[in-house]
Amino acid sequence: MELEEFTKIFNNYLEKLDLKLTEKQIEKFYNYMNLLIEWNKKINLTAIVEPKDIILKHFIDSLTIVKYIKKGETIIDVGTGAGFPGIPLKIVRDDLKITLADSLNKRINFLNEVINKLDLKNIETIHTRAEELGKNKKYREKFDIATSRAVANMSTLSEYLIPFIKVEGKCICMKSSDIDTELENAKNAINILGCKIESKDKFNLPNSDLGRSVIILKKVKNTPSKFPRKAGTPAKEPI
Repeated sequence: MELEEFTKIFNNYLEKLDLKLTEKQIEKFYNYMNLLIEWNKKINLTAIVEPKDIILKHFIDSLTIVKYIKKGETIIDVGTGAGFPGIPLKIVRDDLKITLADSLNKRINFLNEVINKLDLKNIETIHTRAEELGKNKKYREKFDIATSRAVANMSTLSEYLIPFIKVEGKCICMKSSDIDTELENAKNAINILGCKIESKDKFNLPNSDLGRSVIILKKVKNTPSKFPRKAGTPAKEPI
């Protein structure tokens, strides 16, 4: 796909999100897409490989949470994979300080290449599991926002994310539209880990029938020191 066609399609979607980007920002997304397609031939980064699908299902999907983020906030993107939503957020909001965490080193190598080629600043990558990083004093309860896109059920995800945020901080959980039962089952875990459910926003991605939910958790007290539990436990034995 040529840059001109990419720009036209992308801008059409951005308009629906009330976002307007500079030519330079759009060019960074274009280069990001091409790097993703190129690297995906070597390592498995995404099943979404068509340019039009990448624009909607990766870039636009990631940017649906921009409106929840205040100026200058610190964000950790847990299980970032190919960089979603962290890198799109960084391209659009240069004021943010972002940490990308993923357990697979091949993905980290890809993310470092993207950061370098797109000349992104105040963004770091960490090769680690969430359960291990959440115990690290340098990162524990240090962020304004922890976010994740389609990583785990809400109970497990809460144990991954909540230990990273400060009291008064927020988790922005990006999920599919079918979230009600899962969220109900996670209420106990959310409470034990120190948060309350602040809001639940359901919507479709622009010009599509792709349903999404954004769950906002607000931290009201410190997370007990025994959480997160050792690697693998949150997934096998949700709270």
